[in-house]
Amino acid sequence: MNWYVDVLKNYAVFSGRARRKEYWMFFLANFVISIALSVIGNVIGAENLISGIYALALLIPSLAVAVRRLHDTGRSGWWLLIALVPLVGFIVLIVFLAIEGEQGPNAHGPNPKHAQTYP
Repeated sequence: MNWYVDVLKNYAVFSGRARRKEYWMFFLANFVISIALSVIGNVIGAENLISGIYALALLIPSLAVAVRRLHDTGRSGWWLLIALVPLVGFIVLIVFLAIEGEQGPNAHGPNPKHAQTYP
């Protein structure tokens, strides 16, 4: 849960780098919470209202951590826009988000793998 909270603490920080683990753990937690909220919304009759509010609230942190993840691979945050290319864009973005980051410091900062220590 630390990964999820750390991303929320850096709510709108688009500079720096994010490790693969930070991005994918946030994605997993966000996915599970979204499913749970959708189920709860359907049970109480609010349909997609609750999950929609949640998605809107986490739009900026989700974009920020994705940009930081792209920075870790040495790419600009503008590469997020490749997801708008039909069919292949989303696949290319997933590959960019999944590959290992640059080992040393790059234009976006030092390697976060060596800077952060979590239990």
